[in-house]
Amino acid sequence: MDETLRQIGELLLGSVPTIIFFLLLYGLYTVIVHKPLARVLAERHARTQGAIEKAKVDIATAEARTAEYEQRLREARLALFKAQEARRARSLQARAEAVAQARKRAQVEVEQARAAIEGDKKVAMSSLEAEAGRLAAEIIRTVLEPALTSAPAGGR
Repeated sequence: MDETLRQIGELLLGSVPTIIFFLLLYGLYTVIVHKPLARVLAERHARTQGAIEKAKVDIATAEARTAEYEQRLREARLALFKAQEARRARSLQARAEAVAQARKRAQVEVEQARAAIEGDKKVAMSSLEAEAGRLAAEIIRTVLEPALTSAPAGGR
């Protein structure tokens, strides 16, 4: 057993330079390769995450602008429709006023025509009455004149 322990001790003593070399290599690897590589990877990750977050912010800004544009577009369309509706209402009102004025003028003309017709009717009626009286007198004279001329003077 002593021999085994001695061999293990010699092995351990022989491995000391290898252990020192391994620790030195690990330290140099950590300082020269691992830390700069970890820093570059962290920076790359930060840049990509930053770019992604910036893209998300840009997308959100674009969506907000789009929503604002659509809102303004809806408002402009609404204003346009209101203006068209107001213009249409004004034209309908003007048309109704023109129709009312035309009806009023037509009513006045109808009343004037009725009055003129009534006047013509009265003139015609009085003319017909006068003509009827004259015709009646002429008919009586025409019918009675032969009878008067042929009748004896004494009445029999």
